[in-house]
Amino acid sequence: MWIVRLALRRPYTFIVLALLLLIVGPLTIMRTPTDIFPNIDIPVLSVIWSYNGLPADEMEKRIVLNYERGLSVAVNDIEHVESTSLNGIAVVKIFFQPHANIDEALAEVTALSQSQVRSLPPGITPPFILRYNASTVPILRLALSSPTLTEQELFDFGNNFLKTQLATIPGASAPLPYGGKQRQIMVDIDSRKLQERNLSPMDVVNAITAQNLILPSGTAKIGSTEYSVTMNASPDSLAGLNNIPIKSTANGTVYIRDVAHVRDGFQPQTNIVRVNGQRASLLTINKSGNTSTLEIVQRIKDMMPTLRNLVPESLNIDPVADQSLFVRASVQGVLREALIAAGLTGLMILLFLGNWRATLIIAVSIPLSMITSIIALSALGETINIMTLGGLALAVGILVDDATVAIENISHQLEQGKNLEQAILDGAHQIAIPTLVSTLAICIVFVPMFLLTGVAHYLFIPLAEAVVFAMLASYFFSRTLVPTLAKYLLRNHHRKEDLHASETTRNPFMRVHLAFERGFANLRERYRVFLEARVARPGMFVVAFLACCGASMLLMPFLGRDFFPQVDAGTIALHLRAKTGMRVEETAVVTDRVDTRIRQLIPPAELHSIIDNIGLPVSGINLSYSNTGTIGSSDADVLITLNADHHPTADYVRTLRRTLSDEFPGVQFAFLPADIVSQTLNFGMPSPIDIQIVGRDVQGNRAFAARLLDRLRTVPGFADARIQQPSDLPRIFIDVDRTRAQQAGFTQKDVASDLLITLSGSQQTTPTFWLNPKNGVSYNVITEAPQYTVDSLQALANIPLNSNGKSNILGSLASMHREAGNAVINHYNAQTTIDIYGTADGRDLGGVSDDISKTIADAKADLPQGSTIKLRGQVQTMNDSFSGLFTGLVFAIVLVYLLIVVNFQSWLDPFIIITALPGALAGIVWMLFLTHTTLSIPALTGAIMCIGIATANSILVISFAREQLLEHGDAARAAIEAGFTRFRPVLMTALAMVIGMVPMAIGLGEGGEQNAPLGRAVIGGLAVGTLATLIFVPVVFSLIYTRLATRRLRASENVVPKHPDVGH
Repeated sequence: MWIVRLALRRPYTFIVLALLLLIVGPLTIMRTPTDIFPNIDIPVLSVIWSYNGLPADEMEKRIVLNYERGLSVAVNDIEHVESTSLNGIAVVKIFFQPHANIDEALAEVTALSQSQVRSLPPGITPPFILRYNASTVPILRLALSSPTLTEQELFDFGNNFLKTQLATIPGASAPLPYGGKQRQIMVDIDSRKLQERNLSPMDVVNAITAQNLILPSGTAKIGSTEYSVTMNASPDSLAGLNNIPIKSTANGTVYIRDVAHVRDGFQPQTNIVRVNGQRASLLTINKSGNTSTLEIVQRIKDMMPTLRNLVPESLNIDPVADQSLFVRASVQGVLREALIAAGLTGLMILLFLGNWRATLIIAVSIPLSMITSIIALSALGETINIMTLGGLALAVGILVDDATVAIENISHQLEQGKNLEQAILDGAHQIAIPTLVSTLAICIVFVPMFLLTGVAHYLFIPLAEAVVFAMLASYFFSRTLVPTLAKYLLRNHHRKEDLHASETTRNPFMRVHLAFERGFANLRERYRVFLEARVARPGMFVVAFLACCGASMLLMPFLGRDFFPQVDAGTIALHLRAKTGMRVEETAVVTDRVDTRIRQLIPPAELHSIIDNIGLPVSGINLSYSNTGTIGSSDADVLITLNADHHPTADYVRTLRRTLSDEFPGVQFAFLPADIVSQTLNFGMPSPIDIQIVGRDVQGNRAFAARLLDRLRTVPGFADARIQQPSDLPRIFIDVDRTRAQQAGFTQKDVASDLLITLSGSQQTTPTFWLNPKNGVSYNVITEAPQYTVDSLQALANIPLNSNGKSNILGSLASMHREAGNAVINHYNAQTTIDIYGTADGRDLGGVSDDISKTIADAKADLPQGSTIKLRGQVQTMNDSFSGLFTGLVFAIVLVYLLIVVNFQSWLDPFIIITALPGALAGIVWMLFLTHTTLSIPALTGAIMCIGIATANSILVISFAREQLLEHGDAARAAIEAGFTRFRPVLMTALAMVIGMVPMAIGLGEGGEQNAPLGRAVIGGLAVGTLATLIFVPVVFSLIYTRLATRRLRASENVVPKHPDVGH
């Protein structure tokens, strides 16, 4: 009460506070980052080892296992470790506990990596260590193409000039370019010429290393001057490299040009990118940290003129696959929904109150509460995203609640003839406790959100905070600003009321209002009659109502479960895998045919662009950021972007899935998460469902996985099922006869070095560099046989060997045979895993995962000993979140019950109040069922919200009923009066909420599908919950209290006759 008195005594204080909020609010909104989701700060460090030419099996045994064992000793707070070993590249991802100090972890991982280098293969460099989290997703791609420049020039400009500028943008991280050709100085050796001169590839490498130096000379003091002395340690042109002598013989000097050719070339291409059919290079920009997606993309676009000045005019830089468009559309969609909701709610209140001044007072408190909430969120470091905005859109309807009840009560007091100030004080006093309890009830239901774990924890806490802050602000304003404004705006209230009474008004709005009032009064009378009838015969009604609610719960299994609703962002990501080991050039041909078919299946008017990314990127850094499951040259990613006005993306995905699999036998197709939402929720996984078989018996696990896959293919709605790790990579095994080699004067090391240089190049074991004086870039000098020269087993056998003056060829010391090997090896906590990936299509994720779990349970008996099988991926996150939220729902009901017990100082009244909840829950189930909406995390959030509001409304009814009961002691009459008196405020708040949710429930605009289940759940829950509050709760109240009164009466009747006996 003191605060209301203060507000009336010092009114300008709170008006100034409101003005300050209106000034600070927009400033805060402009400075707070805007994004699709809150920052999901589950810390991950990615350690990338590279050792060119080493097959996946060797990478795993010699590098990864050593390193993973070291991690368990030297690094704290590890949650789990995953690793992927490919040909020449290994990526180890270390996931930490949510509370881990990531800077400390980074220091420990770096120290371990430096010390491990000693025990790893010779010439290996320390690894790259990257830090990222689930929010690190690609937000923009820059396609570099040119009609005149070569692919290596495209890569060179992207890597050495554009990427260095992009790295300065806060929150943006750009790995190496995809596609193009990595520009290097290539020394193409000719095996036949080497043989003729008794030289080996190693001799060429040694000559270049000895003659192309980076060594300083020093200074010389001659006379009065000190000269800096430099030398032609490194040739300043490619011709100079060609003229390096290798050795002198009796026949003269042999130069590099005699046995090889030095050229400005490129490493053999492993990655091809095409944008709309034209060869290109692709710079991917990832979002890292808490920076706004919109801000990063905008800064890149602002930087475009600078970037274009750095490169030749003929190089085109095109931004493609821009995720900021979707983010902006989603955020604007939610904002638009909130504004429409606020407008509709305002109109509805105006219709109810028929007084624009009272409506204005209520309408002012909505934006002020929202601004206060945003300021509080910003102070806590949250961003403006669809979760926080969804929370505020949710809050719009409830915010009206406190102010409406306050104004209603002040009007009620004025009509009793009190003066304005007294009316305000009495009105505020009367509702102080019920509104505080109902506000706290709504806040308390969000407490369980803080118990969620994993990704869901980061998604929903900002939503809960947004609602709670807005609610508390709303309560504060209803005790301060509302009385202040009422003092000024409601002065003429009496005269207005007289005008209301006059039927002869010409004001069209007043006519509408009066007509509405008459209709409402009529409805209220009918409601009274109906309620009296129900109170008269409560038993049947209570049983029937509860039976209906119970029966409605039987619909639950038919709803289906999804983690989040599917979002149509107009992008399709298709991953295709041809025969394992296929050359990248051949994969490009297959992809070309697939592209042609896609262009036939999707109308040209709807197709914006097709980006192909074929093969393995040049660097493991790209693999670390990538979430497509690429393992080699036979893989390709096709990113299809549709125009704004397109048919549903899911229909195209189904058509492509059906058609492509039929028309391209032997090629495996999978549709991956394409939009920023599902990529974030999958947390770096190529698909939402991941069945992981972990154990040491790899062959047994593989056989089990193949049998399980056949069974899983029969699960309805399980699409794109595939085993991620193929074991049929073709290999040639060279078996060197060590004894024969020793007799010929060769050790295994001599043979291996010459083989490595011929096939993989010299940069791994003996790296040398040449500085291009024209552009100031140092390029690798790689000695290697051109790939087209080693085109048969005979060419391989003819590789020349030379050691200590003795010459020979590989074929005379070794035999060769073909075999199959692993293309990729994955680990989970240092144990080898086989993954079966898949996705749900045309069916809810929960239903598919339940069927998969049954299939796995049936097959478990055949699992090799010591192996385990787990369902991971988005499914695991979804199940954890669901169990968390269901527990939360029960916990919320208990908390609300205890809160009301404290307020009413009774165990019985709170029980009567929460009898409104079965109705609300039944309403939610029916609404979701009728709108074909699956039960998802947003829908469950709506359910939690409904519990709060249904309880808040019941509190208003029961608190009034208790007052009446104390006055006259008739429970039935008290129940009817409570229902009749509270009919208007309860209906107003419920309608405000329902109308406020309509724009969200319709789910229009991009990303509108995201929060639509939330709106639908609230509407369904409130529609039935309000009926329960107005009919069922009073009936239960009268039933229980009438029974109690009867029992008391009986007890007293039984006790009275005994008194005379006692007297004798």
